[in-house]
Amino acid sequence: MAALMQIAAPDVRAARRLVIKIGSALLVDRQKGLRQGWLSALALDVAEAKLRGTQVVLVSSGSIALGRMILGLPAGALTLEQSQAAAAVGQIRLARAYEEVLAPHGITTGQVLVTLEDTEDRRRYLNSRATMETLLGLGVVPIVNENDTVATDEIRFGDNDRLAAQIAVTAGADQLILLSDVDGFYSANPKEDPTAQRFDLVETITPEIEAMAGDPISGLSKGGMKTKLMAAKTAVAGGCAMAIMEGSVPRPLKALAEGANRTWFVAQADPQVARKRWINAMKEKGRVRVDAGAVTALRSGKSLLPAGVTAVEGAFGRGEPVGIIGPDGAALGRGLIRYTSDEARAIAGHRSSDIAGILGYEGRAALVHRDDMVI
Repeated sequence: MAALMQIAAPDVRAARRLVIKIGSALLVDRQKGLRQGWLSALALDVAEAKLRGTQVVLVSSGSIALGRMILGLPAGALTLEQSQAAAAVGQIRLARAYEEVLAPHGITTGQVLVTLEDTEDRRRYLNSRATMETLLGLGVVPIVNENDTVATDEIRFGDNDRLAAQIAVTAGADQLILLSDVDGFYSANPKEDPTAQRFDLVETITPEIEAMAGDPISGLSKGGMKTKLMAAKTAVAGGCAMAIMEGSVPRPLKALAEGANRTWFVAQADPQVARKRWINAMKEKGRVRVDAGAVTALRSGKSLLPAGVTAVEGAFGRGEPVGIIGPDGAALGRGLIRYTSDEARAIAGHRSSDIAGILGYEGRAALVHRDDMVI
């Protein structure tokens, strides 16, 4: 089904930062365990993307599915305790599997386990973002999964589609690929309705589009089309285009680049613009006043360092939005601050190298990083 407007679909080969979500059904065979051949082929795709200069994050399901096979747990629903035990065993196997297939390509992997709380709490969100930026900057491919060993129903994403979308937004990715058991978004469930049509491109997620979402098809995967659509809404609002494609083929990214069936959801802006809009819409919890030198630095795209701060107003926690005020009292912008109000007052006017001596621990050099700021 063609899009209403002729908008060019994104090209996965042009991605600057790419998040790939891998479903359990693709990774784990119920009888045989890990699909080693498929995973090795995916590693070729990742290696090629890295050679093009693309930074890659993998959001992988499969830890519970692998763990329950190793532990010999019965088929059917698991208790919370059984799921957590299976995850504890499966996560080690999963991380090792990715390490083994990517290492021959000279790629270092790192495991990142998150819960819903890590993205809802601003302090944890900033920590996650900083860690992801550091890993990617070092050339590492992070392997991300929900921390099923500690997550309870109250603090779960519930599916890795939405987790992948949140990670994509947190990492500032410009593309997210959901490797699924269906080859795109359809007007109805194609396994139940032979007249269902696939969308090549979705420019806007309208109520009509939302009404078309169906239920899960796979027996292993938790994420049905409704959760994929929720993931798409999160991704595109954060400036990240998202594709749904059938991922069981060898080299799925290569297949996508060569025209395989898929549905692209178009991003509303680039990730940085979307993030700036999000920050600008926040209500300020306090203010920091800066000197003339800091004004010049901020307007040239620099981060706000403690040395340029002359006063701190209000009470706020780490990661909360604060207003940035010039020496004449005029508003300069807004940003997410990396210190509490008490800590900010203590280090205001001091060099970044003095932070450890003042606070008693190694802090971050910037009070407000330029990526977390709107001027």
